[in-house]
Amino acid sequence: MKILYFDDFKLGVLKGDAVVDVSAVVKDIPHSGPHDLINGLIEHFDQYRKRIEDAVAAGKGVPLSSVRIRPPLPKPYNLDCMAVNFMEDGTRTEPAPINAFHKSSNSVIGDRDTMVLPDVPATVFEGEAEMALVIGKRALNVKAADAMDYVFGYVNFIDGSARGLPPSGNSFYQMKSRETFAPLGPFLVTKDEIPDPQKLQIKLWNNGVLRQNFNTSDMAHKIPRCVEFVSSLHTLEPGDVLATGTNHRGLHSFQDGDKIELETEGLGRLHVTVRDEQKRTWERETRLERQNKGLDPIAPQLSGKYLKT
Repeated sequence: MKILYFDDFKLGVLKGDAVVDVSAVVKDIPHSGPHDLINGLIEHFDQYRKRIEDAVAAGKGVPLSSVRIRPPLPKPYNLDCMAVNFMEDGTRTEPAPINAFHKSSNSVIGDRDTMVLPDVPATVFEGEAEMALVIGKRALNVKAADAMDYVFGYVNFIDGSARGLPPSGNSFYQMKSRETFAPLGPFLVTKDEIPDPQKLQIKLWNNGVLRQNFNTSDMAHKIPRCVEFVSSLHTLEPGDVLATGTNHRGLHSFQDGDKIELETEGLGRLHVTVRDEQKRTWERETRLERQNKGLDPIAPQLSGKYLKT
């Protein structure tokens, strides 16, 4: 099942190229907003699934192209991201030590929304293509062997980054947790539709040019281990998001006017535009392309505010 919010945060389910409004089916779930509603549905999905399926089967729906798609998880209680969690196509000799970080849930935007580059002296702005998993029930100190029982589904995710902010060595929070720096969507896909989440191709295009193209099989720490690690640090709640990391070799500068598309197999395609009021520009090469030339992998700024001369 592909679950989404649309227009004024009506809850819908994808049916072919149409979306069927199922808000009436779940209206008895206690909630103060769309974030509580989707979390409550996830927590009690077994009670509602048959009713939703029946509503979708009977409903005609409206064309997906005619609605505004909203983030399927507007404000997760926890938005955790795995750090350095890919083997980079075999170029890493061993996995990096397992690590993760929190990202503000206020960073979340949805399909066809805009990532806004802030007026700060970042050396470069990048967006990392990722597959994220969505937690289905409260998880604390979960063993890896049991971890998949706690996964509800999956969603496309972009981890926006403002790199190189001063002061040196004290910039991670301000690099990762800025407004609009967590695009996700367009749908929340239940795990039964994804037979093997460790064999999914992830692709990211910038202005129609394929920049990232890698497979989840390249993860250094697989999904069960990620759930085990994060749940050993704090409780994960239904509707929480755990992004599984990226292959850094295709990372490149995001800049004003860019049209970004991210597609993980089976999860639909997420569209995001980029806006920079400062109209700064950077070199367009990916990290891999620059490394192959013996250059610093981080693309240099070419013009605009904060340009170092």
